[in-house]
Amino acid sequence: MVESVTNVFSGSASETPQNAIDMLKADHRKVEELFAKVKANEDGDNGDTFNSIKRELVVHTHLEETIFYPYLLNNGDVELQKISREAIEEHRQVKMFLEELGSMSSNRDEFAAKLKVLMEDVEHHVKEEEGEMFPQVEDQFDEATLARLGSEMAEEKARATGNAVRGVSA
Repeated sequence: MVESVTNVFSGSASETPQNAIDMLKADHRKVEELFAKVKANEDGDNGDTFNSIKRELVVHTHLEETIFYPYLLNNGDVELQKISREAIEEHRQVKMFLEELGSMSSNRDEFAAKLKVLMEDVEHHVKEEEGEMFPQVEDQFDEATLARLGSEMAEEKARATGNAVRGVSA
């Protein structure tokens, strides 16, 4: 089990295709683990953990914005389209926080406060996706569609992860 979850984050597209929702949920769990590290080290230096959080969120939001959400906007019902547009706006806010946090260094208290707000925003976003969006997606699209989207996302994740390692934006 641990190996299969690890493969999701290593960007391995050669594994058995995962459906899009399972892939996104696995990303959510990875980010939650990183958030738990920050919470366990509230008064310490979380710079390295933040860098890991940023890498995960940059790739994750890229996958949702370039593959998952566009599909929902083009093929989902009116309610799913509405939720997808809200999610895109939430991503904009998350990216703003990531950029601000990435440029901070001198004020540990300000960094900690901003990181806490970022984590709260992401946790809220995940709750909405998993509680509202994903059930609607599962109702509106068959497993074959979700598997195809998952395959597209796995291929893009491998490409984007390689770019992130080389310092290129996803």
